[in-house]
Amino acid sequence: MQRPRLRDLLPVTVRVHHPEEVTTKSHRETDPRGVGLSTQDVEAIWDAVVRFYKAGLHPAIALCIRRRGEIILDRAIGHASGNSPQDPEGTPLVRATPDTLYNFFSGSKTVTAMLIHLLQEEEQLHVDEPVATFIPEFAKRRKHSITIRDVLTHRAGIPTTPQEVINLDLLSEREEIVRAFCDLEPTHRPGSVQAYQAITGGFILAEIIRRVTGQDIQDFLTRRVREPLKMRNFKYGVAPEDLGRVAVDAFTGPVPTWPYKNLVHIAFGGSMRELVDLSNDSRFRTGVVPAGNIIATPEEVSRFFETLLCGGAYEDTRVFEQRTVARAVAPQVTGQVDRVLMMPIPLSMGFMLGLNSFGFFGPRTANAYGHLGFTNVLGWADPDRDISVALMNTGKPLLSARMLSWLNVSRVIGTRIPRDRA
Repeated sequence: MQRPRLRDLLPVTVRVHHPEEVTTKSHRETDPRGVGLSTQDVEAIWDAVVRFYKAGLHPAIALCIRRRGEIILDRAIGHASGNSPQDPEGTPLVRATPDTLYNFFSGSKTVTAMLIHLLQEEEQLHVDEPVATFIPEFAKRRKHSITIRDVLTHRAGIPTTPQEVINLDLLSEREEIVRAFCDLEPTHRPGSVQAYQAITGGFILAEIIRRVTGQDIQDFLTRRVREPLKMRNFKYGVAPEDLGRVAVDAFTGPVPTWPYKNLVHIAFGGSMRELVDLSNDSRFRTGVVPAGNIIATPEEVSRFFETLLCGGAYEDTRVFEQRTVARAVAPQVTGQVDRVLMMPIPLSMGFMLGLNSFGFFGPRTANAYGHLGFTNVLGWADPDRDISVALMNTGKPLLSARMLSWLNVSRVIGTRIPRDRA
C-alpha cells in the first residue's frame, strides 16, 4: 500500500474574508419574536455559520430557516465563485447571496422519492412491486426480486455506480444509462443489508416514472411540484443561460486515504477531486441526475421541506396528501451500519432520519427527516421544533477535524429553537 504524502494530509483551504464584508441578508427575514424566538437566538445561529465559514473549508455558505412557516433567517456568506483553492490568482470574486443557486446533490433523492410516493398516492404503482414490473429488462442478473422499496431504502444490493453513469458524454443518453443499471449484478441479497446507492437508484426511479407516466422526470417534477409551489428554480440541473447563477463547488480538506478513498470510489465511481470537477462541469449542471443535481436557492429547498412539514401543503396549495408524506418519512431501516458509508444511518423510504441523541439534524431530533448532500449540504424538517432548514455550501471536504463546526451549526439550531412538543 502506497503511503500518503505529507502534503496530501494537509487540508486544502480557502481564503477567509472578513465576515461582515461577505455576508448578505435577505429581505425575506421576519421578526423572530412572532414565532417564539428572540433576535439573540437568530444571531447565535448565524454566529455558528460564521464560525463554520472561518474554518476555511467553504467558499460560500447559505442558510434558510423557517419556523412555524415564517422565514426567520435567510443569509449567505462568502463567494459564489472566484475563491476556490483551484482558482488562479486574480480570478474575479462574485459574492454569494441568498438567491444564489446551489446544488442539493444527494438531497435530490428526497425529491425523487416524493415523486414515486405521489404515484403510489394515485395508485399507479406500489412500492412493494418489483422494479422489473415496470422495467422488465432490469430483472436480469438476479435482480428480479428487487422492489421499489428496496431502492428507496438503499437495500437493493446494487451500490456500485456504473462508469456509464458518471460519463458526462452519456448523461443525456437515456438508453445507455438504463442499459448500465440493468447490467448491474447484486453484491448483496436484495433487502438484506443497507448499502448506499449514491447515483444509480435515482436513474432507476426516474425510468419507472417515465414508463408509468410517459413523462420524463424533469417534466413530472415541474408539473406536480415546482410549478404548484411557484418555484422559479428547483429543477434537476439548470438551463444553460442560468449556469452563471450556480455557485462553484470546491475540493477542500485533506485528500482521502485508505479506506475512505476506496469507499468514495465504490460509491461514486471516482476520486473526490474528480467528483468535484464533474459537479462543476456544464454537462452535469445542465443534465438530469435524479439522485444528485436538484439546483435551487436555499429558500426553495426550505420551501420543499416546509411543504412536507405541513403534511403536503404549502399555503393554499396541496401537493401531496398527508398520508403520502407520513408514509414517505416513516422509519424503515434503523440500527444497521451502512456497508458503503460505514456508519449507522436510520432511513425512511427516501429520507435520512434524526436521532434521539445527536445526529445530522442536531440534538434530540428523533422525528426529523431530511438528507445529506455531497459531504455537508443539508436539508431537513423537524416537526418537534416546527422548522424547515436548508444549509447549502460549496466546500467539499470528506474528513477534517474542522468539520466539527458544521455539526455545531445544527447543534445551535437545535438548542436555540425549542421543541414545541415534548
